[in-house]
Amino acid sequence: MTHISRAGLEVDGRLVEFVEERALPDTGLDTDSFWTGFAAILTDLAPRNAELLAVRADMQAEIDAWHRDRAGKPHDMAEYTDFLRGIGYLVPEGEPFSIDTDGVDPEIASIPGPQLVVPVTNARYALNAANARWGNLFDALYGTDALGDAPAGGGYDAERGARVIAWAKDWLDRTVPLRDRSWSDVTGLRVEGANLYADRDGAEPTRLDRGASFDGHLQDDGTLRVLLRHNGLGIILVLAPDGRIGATDRMGLDALYLESAVSAIMDCEDSVACVDAEDKVLAYGNWLGLMKGDLSASVDKGGRTITRTLNPDMQFHGPAGDVVAVKGRALMLVRNVGHLMTTPAIRLPDGSDAPEGLMDAVLTVLCAMHDLNKTRAPRNSETGSVYVVKPKMHGPDEVAFADAIFDRVEALLRLPRHTVKLGIMDEERRTSANLAECIRAARHRVAFINTGFLDRTGDEIHTSMEAGPMLPKGEMKSTPWIAAYEDRNVDIGLVCGLKGRAQIGKGMWAMPDRMGDMLDQKIGHPKAGATCAWVPSPTAATLHATHYHAVDVLARQDEIAAEGARGTLDDLLTIPVMRGRNLSEDQVAAEVENNCQGILGYVVRWVDAGVGCSKVPDIHDVGLMEDRATCRISSQALANWLHHGIIDRDATMDAMKRMAAKVDAQNADDPSYVPMAPAYDGTAFQAACDLVFEGREQPSGYTEPVLHRRRLEAKAG
Repeated sequence: MTHISRAGLEVDGRLVEFVEERALPDTGLDTDSFWTGFAAILTDLAPRNAELLAVRADMQAEIDAWHRDRAGKPHDMAEYTDFLRGIGYLVPEGEPFSIDTDGVDPEIASIPGPQLVVPVTNARYALNAANARWGNLFDALYGTDALGDAPAGGGYDAERGARVIAWAKDWLDRTVPLRDRSWSDVTGLRVEGANLYADRDGAEPTRLDRGASFDGHLQDDGTLRVLLRHNGLGIILVLAPDGRIGATDRMGLDALYLESAVSAIMDCEDSVACVDAEDKVLAYGNWLGLMKGDLSASVDKGGRTITRTLNPDMQFHGPAGDVVAVKGRALMLVRNVGHLMTTPAIRLPDGSDAPEGLMDAVLTVLCAMHDLNKTRAPRNSETGSVYVVKPKMHGPDEVAFADAIFDRVEALLRLPRHTVKLGIMDEERRTSANLAECIRAARHRVAFINTGFLDRTGDEIHTSMEAGPMLPKGEMKSTPWIAAYEDRNVDIGLVCGLKGRAQIGKGMWAMPDRMGDMLDQKIGHPKAGATCAWVPSPTAATLHATHYHAVDVLARQDEIAAEGARGTLDDLLTIPVMRGRNLSEDQVAAEVENNCQGILGYVVRWVDAGVGCSKVPDIHDVGLMEDRATCRISSQALANWLHHGIIDRDATMDAMKRMAAKVDAQNADDPSYVPMAPAYDGTAFQAACDLVFEGREQPSGYTEPVLHRRRLEAKAG
């Protein structure tokens, strides 16, 4: 890890090589000027970064003391809110305003749809996410439990295929109906001039009914592709009577493509395990490849090597004889890290590690310049914007700091001010309580707000650690604060003028193998007024896209705005403690084992293998998407119960050891896996224990300090 001097900084040689040989060329920026400006940003803004973290710690200490002083007394909400205002935790709300973000692409501003979040360090996942703009509904239905049962192995099942086609045609009847017949009666489609006709044996042809438009077609080698549009989203019907599927259908419908992942977040934060320059260069390099358009990944499929690249755009013949261009890729955002961590990749002149968030800001936007400088399609942003999601900010001052960071980045890179559009993750309690003022602090560049109930729950537990023992985590979703949190996020976003300018998003579906349940439940997100919601896979994006056809989200937002504000600040600040509640020994044991197993299953991959997000079997062997946010909840829940004597250290350690053996068994088929039992002395097991037994002392309950330290140990070993 040789460091090289650049403008007073000591920079890891791998990062220097990446910047000077890969990122800077073709940007028009001078190498010496870049490093000088980069150094100025780091040295000027690092002190303010440290000040804001100190404010977090000071406020937490005051909140802890306030709860300790009132231990055993009834909770007085009025007194509590007055206290929070007195310490600056709650800030005064200013006059009404609307954001004035300009240059926002329609995928962000006006097209509701699913959003993927993927670790940018995995090139294959990143390409899959970018290419998930379109997905085949037939495949999504056939290959999952969306029909109510999972597919059997052993080749194509014609009966299941017929069920898929029937489901899809019923969906077409509900979504893009024909004037006087069902899609199941159609024997073919024809395009004549500007019109699309559906034929049926022995009947006059018919046309589309209300609500959908015929936007184009493409005829090629006996295959007809028809482009429809509904609720802003595209639908492509592929008619190939000689195709494998089309030959079984009277209409010849061989595939049904839905516009699925309208946008995708390439994540440098919670879903990755980046602890040094080697890891960061991998992340930045893949992001650079996405922005240049030349990222590729080789995949072994049945003994054949397939090279994946970014999908091209598509072209159709429009009804008026024009050419209709259709984007083939999701609009890509990049998630930077928050304000907390520093990185050994760059050392400041005083010898300290540089704030990682400042490094991310400069280098992810530098990489995105390669998209901004393109003179022809395909481009990521047609409006010349860069979309950066900023997580884990606490209150308006930290959002204002993020805004100031990107002012400096734009000046360094000679970009017009507010080229960078900011996504505010509403996932910390102080941000939720002051959301309108957080939006105001970046009103010229806000393009996204999103509820992240997992991190938000972790912060809820940590902020009120001294208030008492918290409810089991499974009961959190039924508490007043979380309902107010989800409703207020939408309400405040609408009042602040985000409709038509920015996304209002909801969180992740965490069970990638349970698509039937997702189809039943995740329609709640568009019904709640969310213009996007997170999904764990391209297949899930295609299934979730059906919800945005069932719900006109923009109209739903108008209804919500007319209904008035939902949820109060008092509801939001209601602390989810167990008041007058005693759990049985079995209930406590089950909760402890569930949390221990989840922590260990995630941490062992993070520390030993550098995998930041993956499908991890839970205690019942159900695969769940786990990342640092889920780990934060589990570790803080156990730390809280330890602190209040619901459990003790010895019993918790015994549970950790039992669950380590279970996690070992769940990973027994992985030849690279290093078991934690029976020695229980490996770095991963120690990391999991640190998260629990040192959880109360971790800043805001975050897992990053422990995970980074232990991962660096593992890499050194």
